[in-house]
Amino acid sequence: MKKWLSHSLIFFSLLLTFCVNAANKINGVRIWPSPDKTRVVFDLSNKPSVEHFFLTNPNRLVLDFKDTGKGLDLTSVAAKGKLVKKIRYSTPKIKNSRRVVIELAQPLNANIFALAPTQPYGDRLVVDLEGKQTVNQPVKTATNTTNRDLIIAIDAGHGGEDPGSIGAKGNYEKKVTLQISKRLKALIDKQKGMKAVMIRTGDYYVGLNKRSELARKSKADLLVSIHADAFTTPQPRGASVWMLSMRRANSEIGRWLEQKEKHSELLGGAAEVISDTANEKYLAKALLDMSMEHSIATSYEISNKIIGELKRVTKMHKKAPQAASLAVLKSPDIPSILVETGFISNPTEERLLNQRDHQQKLANALFKAVNNYFRANPPDGTLYASLYNEREYIVRRGDSLSVLAARYDVSINALKKANRLRTNTLRIGQKLKIPQS
Repeated sequence: MKKWLSHSLIFFSLLLTFCVNAANKINGVRIWPSPDKTRVVFDLSNKPSVEHFFLTNPNRLVLDFKDTGKGLDLTSVAAKGKLVKKIRYSTPKIKNSRRVVIELAQPLNANIFALAPTQPYGDRLVVDLEGKQTVNQPVKTATNTTNRDLIIAIDAGHGGEDPGSIGAKGNYEKKVTLQISKRLKALIDKQKGMKAVMIRTGDYYVGLNKRSELARKSKADLLVSIHADAFTTPQPRGASVWMLSMRRANSEIGRWLEQKEKHSELLGGAAEVISDTANEKYLAKALLDMSMEHSIATSYEISNKIIGELKRVTKMHKKAPQAASLAVLKSPDIPSILVETGFISNPTEERLLNQRDHQQKLANALFKAVNNYFRANPPDGTLYASLYNEREYIVRRGDSLSVLAARYDVSINALKKANRLRTNTLRIGQKLKIPQS
C-alpha cells in the first residue's frame, strides 16, 4: 500500500510538473513593419506573464515568458523591416520559462502589452518597437504659401493585425482597401495642383486616432477613408458614403460599423484606446468650434458628389450620405469621409472588389468627385484657387468664345450664361467673367 502511494505521489508530481511546464505555449509570431515602427505579435495558448530587459553590444530585447513550454520553432520566423534582425530562443534563467531574444538593428524603445482573445485571434503579446526620441528640430515655415498643392489624405482601412472583414472566399478587406487607395493616389498625383498622402503604405496597423493625426501633420485638405463593408448575412450589397454623426448611428448598418471599429482597435492594439481617453475632452470642446461645423458641411457636399460618381460604376447600398460616430472621421479641422466600396460579405461583390478593372473604376469615381468639388470650391492660397476661381478677362484681338472656352476649360454655354451673352460675338476691350469650370 505504501509503495502504491509512493508511486502515485511521484506520478501526480510529474503530472503537476508537466502541467506547469505546459501552462502556456508560443503558437505563432507575426512581424508587421511600418515606416516608423515595427510590431511583433506572439500568439499564445493562454494569457502571458512576461518580464523583459534590453541588452547592448549588440542591441537586443529579451523576453522571459513565465510558465511557458516548448512551442513554435523560431527558425521558421523570417525577420521583416529595418528594425528587427532576428528572433530566436535563448537559455532561460527562470525554471519552466521560455526566453525569446529579439535582435535589434539599433537601440529602440519598446511598448509591450497583452491582448485578450478576440476573433480571429487568441491571447497575444504585442511588442511595439520604435526609435528612441530625438530632439525635435525647429519647423521651417514656408515663406510662400500661395499656389500650394491641395493635400488629399487617403486612409486604407484596417491593416496588419486587423484584417477587417473577411469574405467567404477568404479575401481580406485590408488588402482590397490598400489596392484601391494606391490606384486613387496615382490619379491624384497626376493632377496638377493636387497631391495624395497615404496614411498607411503597407500591411501594418495604424490606430484610428493616429490616422486623423497623420492627416493633420500632412496639412490635409480632405481625409478619405476607404473600406469594404460587411454584415452578418451575405445579402446586403452596394457602396455607401459615411460622415461624422454628432450622435450614435441610427441605422442597423451604422451601428454595425461602429461596433466593427471598436473591434478593429482591439485587434490592432488596445493600448491606444486606453491611453487616448484624454482626447475625448479635447474632442468635446472642438465639436463646439465653428471649424467642426464647416468640416461637417464640407464632408456632406463631397459625400454627395462621391455618391453621384459611384452610382455610375457600381450598385449603391445607400443613395444619400450616412452618418455614424466613427473615430476616423472625428478630426474637427479636416473634412473627413468614409467610403464603403461594397460588401465583401456578399459573394458577388467580394469577386468584384478583387478585380483590377472594378478597383480602377471605383478609384476613378472617387477622384472625379473630389476633383470636381475642389475645382468648384478651391481653398484660398491653392493653385486650384488661382486656376479655377471666377476671373475677369478683357477681350483682345483674335479672341473668340471657343478660344476662351478651350483656354479656361469651360463650355461656351457657361461663358455665355455667366456674361448674359445672346450671341457668340465678342468686342475688343469687352470685360468677361470666366466662370469656374
